[in-house]
Amino acid sequence: MKSLKRWQFAERTESSFTLFVEERHRFTVTVLEQDLVRVTLLKDGTYRLNRTWAIAPDQDVPFEGRVRTDTSGFSCPEFQLETDENDLVLETECLRLTIGRPLCLTWEARTNADSAWQEIARDRPQDAYMIGRKDHRNQHFLCRDPGEFHYGLGEKSGPLERSGRRFEMRNLDALGYDARTTDPLYKHVPFTITDKGEPGAFGLYYDTLATCWFDLGNEKDNYHPPFRAFRAADGDLDYYFSWAPTVLDVVKRHHWLTGGTAFMPRWGLGYSGSTMSYTDSENAQERVQSFLDKLREEDIPCDSFQLSSGYTAIEGRRYVFNWNADRFPDVEALTSAYAEAGIHLIANIKPVLLDDHPLYGEAVSKGLFIRDSESGAPEQSPFWDGTGSHLDFTNPETVAWWKANVTSKLLARGIKSSWNDNNEYEVWDDDAVCAGFGEPIPVSLVRPLHSQLMTRASCEAQKQDQPGQRPYLISRCAAPGTQRYAQTWTGDNFTSWDTLRWNIPMGLGLSLSGFYNIGHDVGGFAGPRPEPELFLRWVQNGIFHPRFTIHSWNDDGTANEAWMYPDLTPLVREALAFRAMLLPYLYTSLYLAVSEGEPILRPLFLDHPNDPNCRETEFDFLVGKDLLVATVVERGARVRQVTLPANDDGWWSFDGRGWYPGGQTIDVPVELHTIPLFVRGGAVIPMAAANPRADAQSDRTRSWRIYPQPEGHGLRHSLAYDDDGVSEDAIHQRHSLTRFTLFRQNGRVHLNWQRSGSWNPAFTDIQLWLAGDENLVVNDTLQASGDSISLDQKQ
Repeated sequence: MKSLKRWQFAERTESSFTLFVEERHRFTVTVLEQDLVRVTLLKDGTYRLNRTWAIAPDQDVPFEGRVRTDTSGFSCPEFQLETDENDLVLETECLRLTIGRPLCLTWEARTNADSAWQEIARDRPQDAYMIGRKDHRNQHFLCRDPGEFHYGLGEKSGPLERSGRRFEMRNLDALGYDARTTDPLYKHVPFTITDKGEPGAFGLYYDTLATCWFDLGNEKDNYHPPFRAFRAADGDLDYYFSWAPTVLDVVKRHHWLTGGTAFMPRWGLGYSGSTMSYTDSENAQERVQSFLDKLREEDIPCDSFQLSSGYTAIEGRRYVFNWNADRFPDVEALTSAYAEAGIHLIANIKPVLLDDHPLYGEAVSKGLFIRDSESGAPEQSPFWDGTGSHLDFTNPETVAWWKANVTSKLLARGIKSSWNDNNEYEVWDDDAVCAGFGEPIPVSLVRPLHSQLMTRASCEAQKQDQPGQRPYLISRCAAPGTQRYAQTWTGDNFTSWDTLRWNIPMGLGLSLSGFYNIGHDVGGFAGPRPEPELFLRWVQNGIFHPRFTIHSWNDDGTANEAWMYPDLTPLVREALAFRAMLLPYLYTSLYLAVSEGEPILRPLFLDHPNDPNCRETEFDFLVGKDLLVATVVERGARVRQVTLPANDDGWWSFDGRGWYPGGQTIDVPVELHTIPLFVRGGAVIPMAAANPRADAQSDRTRSWRIYPQPEGHGLRHSLAYDDDGVSEDAIHQRHSLTRFTLFRQNGRVHLNWQRSGSWNPAFTDIQLWLAGDENLVVNDTLQASGDSISLDQKQ
């Protein structure tokens, strides 16, 4: 490695300026927004990879990638630039960047023109930037201050606050991982948030798909002050620096930068069944069919079933796009039965063909695989009890072949959604060659890109098959941008109480990193089957996540099913019915994620940054801004300690029987049926009946649960979003928005309500439910709607 020290000013353009470093490397700073600046270091002045698939502020990127110098979608505001013999100073309305000698960047911020500049970040004063002399490694070091908090990095184990630890970005199929310690995991999210307190927070997104490492205080060096480090094994050093007064704003900026969240169909928020044991059975079709019968028998609401890869098996091995006709003798009969029941089938597909796959020879002849760096033959890697070759999704021929097979083998047979799995691309021949859309790329630069392009190809096939409808997809591996196409989850977790607990901050880390539509395998995927209490508590927690799937591959061959423990089935049914009732609130939260960049799952500190207790809380979280979830995550618990964040509105117990001031910790007595749940004062929570399906047309009754704030605390606003649940253009055209304003005055609760939009929801009966014991006054605009109104005030 070589430390970079000397620089000289080279040139300025309308949106950027460039330095020559060590008389050979190009160091470019580009002002994209007042609060967003890009920094690029190019070894010898040329890109190692001149395209990105993550940056999409205005519209999706081309399949072959976006040229890194493309600034479309950014406002590229004017900036001031001053230089003298020692320093160079860039200034926007809210950021000031000073480049000193030796090469070192200092960042300052201010909230407005009248505010004083405050330092928010500083490179390490010596050896802040390093690049490989004989390779393309690169490193970046910043100073680390006491009292700052570090978040982000996506799906990582352990506490949500990352200080003092070291993390690796290298996608692995981490079957049975320890949610408290295992690293690396499935996803590649090289993005950190640093909360500095009063000066605000900054985000650092390193736009690389190469293996990289983050050290946030684990490493110490006598010759340097406390520092943090980013190290990449390959590629260009290309990072985006953003600043905002709050962590929430930094999160939303990164979500916007990487293209936002896919607007999934409404049914994607319903319960999804799944288990390996069904499709691995010799009577697989019978077992999958029996799932429908059990749903009816047990009165369980459900919207989809994820068909595991056993349907592709030949003598125990997995062959993508192959149907095992012995296990599934009549696929169309199965898909018709599920369609008639209103339950969507989602098929597992994998991007590797085993070397004896029936289609392997065809794929070789078409040149569809990543190629070995020495022989040029298809690369060979271990995969599912055999050896196989990874499809190269940077080859347009592969994309076309994949889409054709998704269409003919799945969509044409009645399975309209895809589960893109085992797509971590563990190809360890770093120089294995990818087609690169005509510009060959070593796999070391783009491993996680293949999972994203695989998912995107599946998405395009589904869109072509179902024009005008929103597709539903899942992907296990992901990199920034994958959330534009698919829902994701935290992979193949191990069945334990520890996993139940530590999956919560793992999911919150994903949410802070731009992945909003997420969940976990409820009940645990790998290892022993969950004990009854653990299974129930996992269900009670899982119902509050956007993706809610009970899934398993238990050691004893059993399946995690809603009815697996008959004595507890009534409580599981109760939890699943509550999930169905909560769908209008969850769907509104998804709408806000798509339209306004609001995270669905939120750590308590995100909306209450000045409450120190919220920083210490790992296992409580918010769904949207108003619903506080504190499910039981300890075996045999009789009390659940709950942190109620400090605010002026306070918190109601969900049943409306108690209001509590914020800024305290309370003990809630719990039994097996107890789900500690609180609502922020001033909120209106839209809820449905316990409908068996999430279909919008079956949602014929609506309850507005009203939780008033204290008198004299001003107005609070809430929102409910509705549409037909599937149309592609709904979010822009055919939908309904109900806006609520709530306040308290003279001992009475006042609700104003107004609906807009061209969509007419199926529900015409509205029940108003009021927490507390005061009278409710409803604005006349409510009565003008023509809906049937009733008041339920039971407290």
